[in-house]
Amino acid sequence: MSTTRKHLFADKEFNSKLWRTMTPIALQNLMLASVAAADAVMLGRMEQNAMAAVSLATQVQFVQNIIIGSATATAGVLGAQYWGKKAERTINDIFCMTLRLVTLVSLAFSLACVLCPSLLMAFFTNDAVLSEIGCRYLKIAGISYLFTGLSQCYQTVMKVTDHISRVAWISSSTVIINILLNAVFIFGLFGLPAMGEQGAALATLIARLIEFIWSVISSRQKGFIRPEYKRLFYHDAELFRDFAKIAMPMLGAFLLWGIGFTSYTAILGHLGQDAAAANSIAAVVRDLTCCIANGVSAAAGIMVGNELGAGNLEKGKVYGIKLMKLSYIIGFSVTILILLFIKPIESFIVLTDAARKDLVAMLVILAFYMIGRCVNTIIINGIFDGGGDTLFDMYSLAVCMWGIAIPTALLGAFVFHWSAPAVFACTCLDEVGKIPWVMAHFYKFKWVKDLTRDR
Repeated sequence: MSTTRKHLFADKEFNSKLWRTMTPIALQNLMLASVAAADAVMLGRMEQNAMAAVSLATQVQFVQNIIIGSATATAGVLGAQYWGKKAERTINDIFCMTLRLVTLVSLAFSLACVLCPSLLMAFFTNDAVLSEIGCRYLKIAGISYLFTGLSQCYQTVMKVTDHISRVAWISSSTVIINILLNAVFIFGLFGLPAMGEQGAALATLIARLIEFIWSVISSRQKGFIRPEYKRLFYHDAELFRDFAKIAMPMLGAFLLWGIGFTSYTAILGHLGQDAAAANSIAAVVRDLTCCIANGVSAAAGIMVGNELGAGNLEKGKVYGIKLMKLSYIIGFSVTILILLFIKPIESFIVLTDAARKDLVAMLVILAFYMIGRCVNTIIINGIFDGGGDTLFDMYSLAVCMWGIAIPTALLGAFVFHWSAPAVFACTCLDEVGKIPWVMAHFYKFKWVKDLTRDR
């Protein structure tokens, strides 16, 4: 083990690139997850139902992010490879293409939240109290969803063009603003009325607007790539085909994963208020502990993609192998971390005795689930996507999530009437179960591909 670890961290160039790329992205993910954690903690200190309802309502944006994520992720894959090729004009065309797609999707979600939130909440819960609270949240927060989508386009291009630190700075600052405004509006500080879930929504809207304006201003600085608006509706048929070839299976994978994950929340949400509350806290813990894996995954896509786009296929392959080994180290480390923090977490949040018991059991299950989650996130969403190998993710999700985890959870919840932790365990089957399949595909090295063209 010591020899392997020494070999893994012996490449100073690799270590420097990984640290420089991963750290800002991991920080960004941590700060973004902190908003959900702050919402859960602040609302949880006031009322269990408000915390659970907002957790359910935010699944709407989760679905939106899944759809626009397929577009921005594709832009990231192609952008990283063309940046390795130093083709800035092509990156600009990719930028404009992504903006068109994301604007349409984000506008549709924003209007749905503002005009018909009750229809959206009906999917996640049949509890009238939770639905009413969630609707009040969505009517305000839904406006922010348009700005969120546009900001992600700008920040994706910044990430692949060596401006990751600016993205981290923007995200971290606006997250801090969001958390501070949460406290002000939720609890009614400085003489303002206590707004509860509506205060959390208003804080989100203000923070997302600031983030969007800051991203646009940053893109206009020297050394940054900004969209050429005269080419915003320019259609490059060849580039669009390349984009679609990566985006379609990625969209399929994102939808399978996103709708599947939302289904997990909906299934547990239909088991009652205690189950919904416990699951909302477990989801926050999951998102917080995924930050390092998400950071390494994003770094993997950029590092591998840069080398492959530059024509350095063997170096890209070596980077992929190193990152795969690192994924296991991260996975086991996160497992230990969660187990150590179970007691402090369950002691801090205000829950009923039943919800507290469910939460402890869910966190134990989550700890071991995170091994598979970290490994698969880094390998599939980082290494494979860096080389444009996006089909595998869709196939694995169709089999493991939709063929095994979701049917098992549905049967456990509505046919066999298992406990909430048992149903939660069913939702965790997919990540751990597909590790052997992921490793077999990894060593076929189909992801070692140069996707660029001479343009």
